[in-house]
Amino acid sequence: MTARTAPLASRKPVDVDDMQWFADRFEDHRPRLLSVAYRMLGSRTEAEDALQEAWLRSTRADGSAIDNVGGWLTTVVGRVCIDLLRSRQARHENLTGTWLPEPVVSQGERPEPEEESLLADSVGLALLVVLETLDPAERLAFVLHDTFGVPYAEIAPIVERTPEATRQLASRARRRVRGAPTTPDPDLPTQRRVVDAFLAAARAGDFGALIRVLDPDVVFRVDTGRRTSLTPALLTGAVDVAERVASQGPRFAPRCRPALVNGAAGIVAHGPRGGAVAVVGITVIGERIAEIDLILDRAKIASIAGLSSAMSGGDGTAGGVSGDATRLR
Repeated sequence: MTARTAPLASRKPVDVDDMQWFADRFEDHRPRLLSVAYRMLGSRTEAEDALQEAWLRSTRADGSAIDNVGGWLTTVVGRVCIDLLRSRQARHENLTGTWLPEPVVSQGERPEPEEESLLADSVGLALLVVLETLDPAERLAFVLHDTFGVPYAEIAPIVERTPEATRQLASRARRRVRGAPTTPDPDLPTQRRVVDAFLAAARAGDFGALIRVLDPDVVFRVDTGRRTSLTPALLTGAVDVAERVASQGPRFAPRCRPALVNGAAGIVAHGPRGGAVAVVGITVIGERIAEIDLILDRAKIASIAGLSSAMSGGDGTAGGVSGDATRLR
């Protein structure tokens, strides 16, 4: 499945005064627009907010010159996302740990149709983490051009550059993305087998088994939101990560359950009352774990609370983490 969509024909000119017709066209394009916003913002909540703002802006626009509703709406959403990213940079200064994206969690064998649209083209947590390191203009140029096929000439006015300068923005972003381990092994059963082995080793506190399943250069990130972190928010290297997991795993593993996190094998941890208290995104590359992204930010996991009752019961192959989730760090 691909997020790249050919321009859709629309009547000319667009009669924005006909609000019902325009609202219907907006809904037709909503999955694509939400996908654009999620890649730009790394948060489904913020993506929904961006679409709301884009709708308000579009209702105030002069539709007489709009030839392609889909393309025009995409640029409106892009402008909104640029504004949100720039304002968010200041908020990041107040974080006590690492910023991680808001995860999309599924309890079935595969994501729901709406989630599949949102996650088209393998938009995993690892990719979103790399995108967050980009300048907002670089991110927009890369996302719109490389993922959605928007011409540089149409992106240029949004980022206030010439088309050639916009091309350079996308090129720099592309090099950053390609230079990072963002693409997991494509075989989901393989990913799940590796995650099962990781959780089994964590339950047993087996340092050697953890070393065997971790990539030598594994990265372990923790996002606690605005809560104070008592331990490092970033660990690198198999030895340091294995030591941390081996020491904490036997205590917290019983309440972990396997889940799909952004379309890849991952984990949801539950508290004593069954509510989700943590989400773990895992990037498996070459049948080893290259990245572990532990999300403890309550605001980011609030939307998946409904998964708790369905996922927390029974003896899952991948076992589970219990107690106070903040101690997972």
